Amino acid sequence: MSTLQIVFVLLRRELMLAMRRRGDVLTVLFFFVIVASLFPLGVGPDPKLLRLMGGGVVWVSALLAAMLSLGRMFASDYADGTLEQLVLTPTPPVVWITGKILAHWLVSGVPLILVAPVLGVQFGLSNEALGVLVLSLLLGTPVLSLIGAIGAALTLGLRGGGVLVSLLVLPLYIPVLIFGAGAVDGAMSGLGSEAHLSLLGSILILAFMLTPWAVSAALRISIE
Repeated sequence: MSTLQIVFVLLRRELMLAMRRRGDVLTVLFFFVIVASLFPLGVGPDPKLLRLMGGGVVWVSALLAAMLSLGRMFASDYADGTLEQLVLTPTPPVVWITGKILAHWLVSGVPLILVAPVLGVQFGLSNEALGVLVLSLLLGTPVLSLIGAIGAALTLGLRGGGVLVSLLVLPLYIPVLIFGAGAVDGAMSGLGSEAHLSLLGSILILAFMLTPWAVSAALRISIE
């Protein structure tokens, strides 16, 4: 079986399991919508102010929603022993880890990207800014899943792991947040968003190349 076939099989398995736990998927999505919708209630109805802070609010909401789902990335497989069996298989760990991270992004990241334009409209973002917002999330949310996988692997099986994983990954999320929100602000101000988007793309490539290896090492430490 080729590497791509293995990734596809694991991806299909993860998506089927996610569909059986629709409540977890909807919880992340509703959390994202609720957090982004609370900001206008707190800062007031000033359209200029809402337009100015809209990109940052959507990005902060997406970051918090992404962290909400990290604890479940490896927890169920660890609890039923599947994770130990995967580690012992001759398949390189990087292959199935990549499949799990991709499945996590499809389940938790893609819904946020699809809903983000609706939230951007309520902040009065222009059409150009909405396009940049979607593109920045398309580049940034996979990085959130990749980096979050490291924290989820390091805290696997620990009591209070959900809090620990947030403390571990939050500092690493800050550059993604800065460049993602900065891209939207650049589009709104007319300064351009190309530089921020290019940096997000570079971070995505770097994280995709290095993260599966780091997750593999972290999982071995946690299991042992």
